[in-house]
Amino acid sequence: MGMTEAAILIALMTLVTYLPRVLPVLLLSRRTLPAPVERWLSFVPVAVLSALLAPALFAPSGALDLSFDSNPVFWVSIPVFLIAIKTKNLFITVIAGMVMIALYRLLLL
Repeated sequence: MGMTEAAILIALMTLVTYLPRVLPVLLLSRRTLPAPVERWLSFVPVAVLSALLAPALFAPSGALDLSFDSNPVFWVSIPVFLIAIKTKNLFITVIAGMVMIALYRLLLL
């Protein structure tokens, strides 16, 4: 592949990456969305985060694994989830998760 082809490929990849992000902003920036649509859209970040985290928590090796020995992250995530609900503070939640997984590794491995 020559330099010209590589430059065209990079330009096209840039376009494909940014076009889906810019188009909604350009098309919807001057409009007010109906309340049900805004409410529905408010759940999108939570749904995406859940979809990304669920496989890592429940099936880190590709199959469902809830054992304490081979999947400690799942068991540590339960109290961390409760801390997140109680505090509603991302910083405290992340620190609590890091401390709990470090203690698990220090004490039980």
